[in-house]
Amino acid sequence: MNAEDFPAETVAQVIPLNAPRAPEPERNSLERSVASGLAFLRRRLSGGYDVDEFGFDPDFNSTVIMPLARLLYQHWFRVELHGLEHIPEKGGALIVANHSGTIPLDAGMLQVGLHDTLDRHLRLLGADLVYQVPFLAHLARKSGHTLACPQDAARLLDKGELVGVFPEGFKGIGKPFSERYRLQRFGRGGFVSTALKSNVPIIPCAIVGAEEIYPILGNVKTLARLLGLPYLPVTPTFPWLGPLGAIPLPSKWIIEFGEPVHTDSYGPGAADDPMLVFNLTDQVRETIQQTLYSLLMQRRSVFF
Repeated sequence: MNAEDFPAETVAQVIPLNAPRAPEPERNSLERSVASGLAFLRRRLSGGYDVDEFGFDPDFNSTVIMPLARLLYQHWFRVELHGLEHIPEKGGALIVANHSGTIPLDAGMLQVGLHDTLDRHLRLLGADLVYQVPFLAHLARKSGHTLACPQDAARLLDKGELVGVFPEGFKGIGKPFSERYRLQRFGRGGFVSTALKSNVPIIPCAIVGAEEIYPILGNVKTLARLLGLPYLPVTPTFPWLGPLGAIPLPSKWIIEFGEPVHTDSYGPGAADDPMLVFNLTDQVRETIQQTLYSLLMQRRSVFF
């Protein structure tokens, strides 16, 4: 049987002459990535981007930092977010979270989650040590971090920004694995005073999963002091595996935001009342601790 035995209209029905070419998702994705990269370079060379007074560079953050952090967020830690209804769509608010993980990846995961779900930038408050390391300080400021001081926090909140703070500081991220999910001291409640002065809500945030990414089995304190570090951890993979020891374990993460603690009902001078500040600090800490226990009970396993 030859091709001429088929009517032309039948052939056209089977194989349309104007049939579109099959989509090429991989090629299109590559083309978009290349175009996005070239546009980014063009903006950097021409100065077509903005940096705020704190050094935050939204263009650099969204194009360079966020895509890298998003890979961990979506595919490595598989983060689940709960309680997003407690985050205001606009206006200032102070998110207070537990801190852990040896390397503070929980800060980056919080930023990705809020950026991708609510399209809000989380402005994180960092410790002094972060800004004493040249490259790290530059990167931190470009990603929206600033020094953890009341003045900077108040300025950001008064501008309507979403601000994040980890009151445990290095005590939280450097604690041994045997003390996982047990909150350390929250300091003197400086974050509560700042929220009271700015009349913004305090939103407790519990993070489960970060404790297992680099379980601290020991701490070489003497060498840490010599190097000027708050701790020098020994984990199941570091220093035994060398650079490979820097790869975090793929634990399953859950982040839950609790009901806001509203501060606008307190009168002027509330931030100067030490008992009120102490009670609110303890209330926020206890809320986060109880939420951690609840999430741990719900979690099926560390890695799934």
